[in-house]
Amino acid sequence: MIAPDDIRNSHSDAWWSTFGNSWTQLLTYRYMGRTNPVLDNGAHTVTMPLRHNTRNTMGGIMAAPLCIAAAESGGMHDDTHIPNPLTAVLQILDDARGVRRVRVIPETLHLGRNMGFSRSTIVDDDAPHRIIALSTGSAISLGEPPSGYRKVDNPPLEIVDASDMAPLHEVFGIRRIGPGVWEIPRLDQHTASPDAALHLGPQHIAMEAAAVDIVGAGRQIRSCHVMFVARGKCGPFHTHCSVLQGNSTCGVRVDITDVGNGSRLVSSSSAVFDR
Repeated sequence: MIAPDDIRNSHSDAWWSTFGNSWTQLLTYRYMGRTNPVLDNGAHTVTMPLRHNTRNTMGGIMAAPLCIAAAESGGMHDDTHIPNPLTAVLQILDDARGVRRVRVIPETLHLGRNMGFSRSTIVDDDAPHRIIALSTGSAISLGEPPSGYRKVDNPPLEIVDASDMAPLHEVFGIRRIGPGVWEIPRLDQHTASPDAALHLGPQHIAMEAAAVDIVGAGRQIRSCHVMFVARGKCGPFHTHCSVLQGNSTCGVRVDITDVGNGSRLVSSSSAVFDR
């Protein structure tokens, strides 16, 4: 297993080639098929396909794919910042049945020197008047990259959509080790962001898998909230769940800890399901 390198240790002359190598090895966006006009050559809008493994057992939309599609960076982009997400909030308005691809319409609310706040509207790409979900988030900048930014040739993987395709957690090597306890493998180049920390993609997927596991299938997530508390540096990473029952809804809290780094808390989330 090759340990990822932190791009902040790169010399300015090699910065953007290092960024390109890191970005094209990261599995999250290549597998999910998300395109971003700021990052990807040839992209004009932020879009992402919906496949069988982005849906729950009822045919509704999972939360994790939408969180990945609208990865809130506080309005910070890699050409001017080294963004590190702090919070991500998703509210699902439409189960997205029959939707083949979503489009993300981002909006920067405020961009300061070190922090940014953003929100997005997630819509049906074929019928933009159909709103699927709302997303908000914040981020902090870990530094300023050197000049010379260039977009990356990062074509999505060719994925054949099928009813028997592997679930997302299997694609990312995430496995169940107990009720509500799921494990993300040790950090490698496929799960690390350019700053050599656990990327948000595997975290969203593991948190949803753990939450659904503990409450049972057959419920639709309506909203979720994630706080990215610390950088995941080592792994493996474990989820820890607790259920809170309401009169008409069910809530789940999921924490992710870095077992290889003294079980340090990496992120903490909550999700609300339809009863």
